[in-house]
Amino acid sequence: MALDFTAIDFETANSSSASACAVGLVRVRAGEVVATTGWLIKPPAGHDAFFDLNTRIHGIQASDVVAAPGWSAQLGEIAAFVGDDILVAHNAGFDMAVIKRACEATGDDCPPYRYACSLHVARRVYALDSYRLPFVAAEAGFAEFAHHDATADALACAHVMVDAARRVGADDIEGLAEATGVRIAQITVASTTSAAPDAAVVAA
Repeated sequence: MALDFTAIDFETANSSSASACAVGLVRVRAGEVVATTGWLIKPPAGHDAFFDLNTRIHGIQASDVVAAPGWSAQLGEIAAFVGDDILVAHNAGFDMAVIKRACEATGDDCPPYRYACSLHVARRVYALDSYRLPFVAAEAGFAEFAHHDATADALACAHVMVDAARRVGADDIEGLAEATGVRIAQITVASTTSAAPDAAVVAA
């Protein structure tokens, strides 16, 4: 199986997609998790207010990120971990908008990552009452994780994609996308209207 990808999850400080305050990353090779990491991020200036709603969800406060490097300092670390992988995320439009909008806020070049959405895949593979990540992950055999911890969410997303690929007999992300009718998209930076749109305050 050549099921290789990186799962990613962001938490945000407020309703701005640029307000990344935590990231989780999980590398999958041949359908197996081989590396996990995650860290706090100081949101870009002008997007750094912490809303009570967001803090109640993920537990991160402004005081937690005071000593954390900012987006520009950490973008290279994210890129080094991801490499040439296709990214996957649950409600990927949210997470890709975070990358794009945070880069816009800091003036950094936005990596043109290709990505697939585990939420869209789950809707094609599982029959569930809810497709929020905890319910989908439980169906994939990955239950009882710390939802809205960025690394835990990325790990849950990775397990969903691996399980979905097994169920449909796909050997790689492209095959999984084809089998489920889900598009592999790409972050585009040529215009403000061609990229993934800003999403709601929190991811699924």
